[in-house]
Amino acid sequence: MAKKKGSRQKKVQTRVDFTPMVDMMMLLITFFMLCTSLSKPSSMQLTMPSNDKNVQDQDRGAAKASHTITLYLAGNDEIYYVKGIPDYENPACVQKTTWGADGIRDVLINHKTDEGYTPVKNIKASKAILDAERAKDKSMSDSVYNARLNKIKNGELETGKVPTLTIIIKALDTASYKNLVDALDEMQICAIGKYVIDQINPDDEQLLGSVGIK
Repeated sequence: MAKKKGSRQKKVQTRVDFTPMVDMMMLLITFFMLCTSLSKPSSMQLTMPSNDKNVQDQDRGAAKASHTITLYLAGNDEIYYVKGIPDYENPACVQKTTWGADGIRDVLINHKTDEGYTPVKNIKASKAILDAERAKDKSMSDSVYNARLNKIKNGELETGKVPTLTIIIKALDTASYKNLVDALDEMQICAIGKYVIDQINPDDEQLLGSVGIK
């Protein structure tokens, strides 16, 4: 009796064609590019001098200075401030403070304008009321909260319009990156709506050098 030959399995090679995947990936990339929201340009509000002809030049400068504080970030975690625009002919205008609640934060909160306002204290009080209201009202959306917070930072309080402070932050080359981050954190803690990071100019270097700040 003849033996049956063993059956051999036919091997089939599987090949996946990824060519259609390329088209699909291009469609997905195009879809995400069209649907994503690009970063929107942000603008900074500037306090401009008054154009009122009835206001004397010295009064314009005094009002502007009383609404401004200049911060100097130096080496060894030191921080200095000038109330108003720096008087480069008067080294005594530069004052030293520290970081935290008992230092620069206290300076910002208790700073008074020529009109007798304490802008940061008033704005922080209004922000605390808003935060307490949001804690009770869980349905308050982020957009509504941020819109009301922006009004508060701009000095538009329920009791009326109040002046706001403009903070000018200037960091020396000896200052650390952490110092700059800490200064920006203080802007958020104190609800400062107007602040700018500026460069140290030769007049600043001469002023700081005259009081031994490096």
